[in-house]
Amino acid sequence: MSLKIVIDQDASAAPYEQLRGQIAAQTRAGRLPVGYKLPTVRGLAEQLGLAANTVAKAYRALEADGVIETRGRNGTYIAAGDARARESAAAATAYVERTRRLGLDRDAAREAVEEALRAAYGD
Repeated sequence: MSLKIVIDQDASAAPYEQLRGQIAAQTRAGRLPVGYKLPTVRGLAEQLGLAANTVAKAYRALEADGVIETRGRNGTYIAAGDARARESAAAATAYVERTRRLGLDRDAAREAVEEALRAAYGD
């Protein structure tokens, strides 16, 4: 099992976002199992021809999403558990916090979600 990343310099998505998305997708698909050790930031940057800061930014985003975990000097690994569920829960929590700050009640917040789902899924 190995990490396969392709960065398209002509894509509209930034290289760090391409890297983040590909690692997350490979994890969700089971191609990168729990406990798989990722390359070092510098090693992966060198391999992909990217700046180390670009890889570090992707790793930070993946860690925030619960997809990977850094174990200090021991390296960076694919995290245990369902990353999709954690990512979805984190997004839902952020949405609820934002709607509360905006002063929306539950019904208005729920309706906004329903409308977004209809738009996204064509219902």
